[in-house]
Amino acid sequence: MTPAAVLLDFGGVLAESAAPAVPPPAGQADPIVPPELVLRVFNLITGALTPGEIRRRLTEAAVAYADWRDEDHPDELSQAEVWERFVLPGWPPLVQARVRTAVPRLSYEWAWRDSWELRPGIPEALAGFTAAGIPLAVVSNTLCGAAHRDFLTRVGVGHLFAAQIYSDEAGVRKPNPQMIWNATDQLGVPPSACWFVGDSRRRDVACARRADIGTAILFTSRRTVTEDPTLWPAPDHTVDDGHTLFALL
Repeated sequence: MTPAAVLLDFGGVLAESAAPAVPPPAGQADPIVPPELVLRVFNLITGALTPGEIRRRLTEAAVAYADWRDEDHPDELSQAEVWERFVLPGWPPLVQARVRTAVPRLSYEWAWRDSWELRPGIPEALAGFTAAGIPLAVVSNTLCGAAHRDFLTRVGVGHLFAAQIYSDEAGVRKPNPQMIWNATDQLGVPPSACWFVGDSRRRDVACARRADIGTAILFTSRRTVTEDPTLWPAPDHTVDDGHTLFALL
């Protein structure tokens, strides 16, 4: 059956970082902190902390934030709450005050990855769905949806999406089904007539089932192989690239 719309996750489906080649161990975040973020914080606080101290705290914060996300909270933290809870405690008051003035920009640089690349076959799949008259939407958990939105525009596919739903803007996060309903409400289509494509059984397939999505599709990524498939709902289809995804049509 032709879907009324196709909803896609960002990380692991539309795009994936070229590094690391091997996923970090369970409970650990990607140890790479964007150097631009370290430099911006360093300049913002006029050297009150060393770059090494800043990088270490941001790495610790990334691990703590990842642990919090793994608890599958239905509501998303605001950008300010992420910094207040995971980064700023223990820093000098003047440093905290200066960081608070730049949270949106710092969150953007924390979320952005220069190593993002569109997944194989995704440009062709997006073009194919669009040519078939099927509206597209992004539904993604993220600290900063603006970074994802800008990346999709930069690589020439942003205009293909009729809706882009990001958890930091919506105030809820997958597997909360409200993320999907926000997208289907904007598109004016029933969830039961849509496809949802994600790379996590735990967050994406579970979210699709809770939202009564018609077809839940697992798009394999580095994250997919870290999950125990027996613990989470099974998808209707599993694909490895955009070409296989579009072939389901």
